[in-house]
Amino acid sequence: MAIRYGIQADSEAECAQALTELCEQLGLVPRMLPKLLTDNRWMARAVPAPRRTDETAGR
Repeated sequence: MAIRYGIQADSEAECAQALTELCEQLGLVPRMLPKLLTDNRWMARAVPAPRRTDETAGR
């Protein structure tokens, strides 16, 4: 099951600010940058950062 965090806002700037704060505070990575939807609202998504394993840490 995938974990996703969604943001809805009235403006692109508000959506981008919320996405930035969410990523900084929870250690998430953006998955969908702010996008204008058909009903004149903005949406963005973030997901947890991938975990590094011992195998990928040396690469």
